[in-house]
Amino acid sequence: MTAPLVTFQNVQKWFGDFVAVRDMTLDIHEGEFLAIMGSSGCGKTTTLRMLAGLETPTAGEIRIGGRLMNDVKPHDRDTPLVWQSLALFPYLTARENVEFGLKMRGVSPNERKTRALDWLDRMQISEFAERNVATLSGGQKQRVALARSLVMEPQMLLLDEPLSALDANLVIRMQGVLIQLQKELGITFVYVTHSQSEAFAMADRVVIMSQGDIAQIGAPKDIYRAPANRFVAEFVGRNNILSGKVTDIGAKGVEISAQQGTFVAANPNRPLSAGQSVSFTVSADLVSLSTEEPKTKNKAQATLISEEFIGSIVTVFLEGAAGQDYKVQMQERALAALDLVPGRDVWLSWDIENANILESDL
Repeated sequence: MTAPLVTFQNVQKWFGDFVAVRDMTLDIHEGEFLAIMGSSGCGKTTTLRMLAGLETPTAGEIRIGGRLMNDVKPHDRDTPLVWQSLALFPYLTARENVEFGLKMRGVSPNERKTRALDWLDRMQISEFAERNVATLSGGQKQRVALARSLVMEPQMLLLDEPLSALDANLVIRMQGVLIQLQKELGITFVYVTHSQSEAFAMADRVVIMSQGDIAQIGAPKDIYRAPANRFVAEFVGRNNILSGKVTDIGAKGVEISAQQGTFVAANPNRPLSAGQSVSFTVSADLVSLSTEEPKTKNKAQATLISEEFIGSIVTVFLEGAAGQDYKVQMQERALAALDLVPGRDVWLSWDIENANILESDL
């Protein structure tokens, strides 16, 4: 990993008595695609605005390339921001929108026109260069907004939920455009979103925020398969969460006694003791469903409540002992073969290595 391009050191942001960002310490590396995600009010957009210079930290330091940036104005930073609303000038053409930043920097008319047309061509919308931007489609406007930022040749691009207003098919296409651009240009992308699918599809690392704090940082797969705490486990994916007390710690795993039964989870990378209360997760897609009792250690009986059908994948919702909710994701054809109906009792099972003990119940 390269040296940090951006450093947040104990950064806080208060709005009156409200703490938007509590105590953020975070490194963003040169050339990486970092996504910051969380529910509304978690502090992700405030973090991006502080990086852009639109908000000043209440405490702590933000450095870019080693330079302290707390009081540096937005126009003196090399951090263009692609807004959720795109913020294009509706009375200008696509080319004039892309040229605008260059014009503000005093670039000559011929050079800025050449550079703007080049970027519109790279974004595959050069045929719309002289069209009023208000007449373009949502996806075309999105490409104009990206071209307007990238024509400035920044070392870092900030994006604030830029795909939220697009339809589902266009979102997938624009994700491909962003991934390809970031890899080709090698610049740092900092991308704020509430969408797990967007963050996990594009980012090298993901920051999960909750109530102004960082709940977990890691590669998408690591966060999805090994959430650090209850908040992340509930926020990300379709996790089953069970709680109990440690009854034995052996070479094959940690035995946990819960209301729903006795289970074995993988040994975590930290010491545990007998009698300690713990919670563990199992991803819904790693749980097997059967009509007969399995011959495995980790198993539970539950009643089928409902199904959520999404194309070839189905999420099955079940209720077990003590009101425990379970979720199972499986291929629709595999579920159809079981010939289940709501109210039917079935068995769930999972492998020891797929049971992940949480670091905390945050």
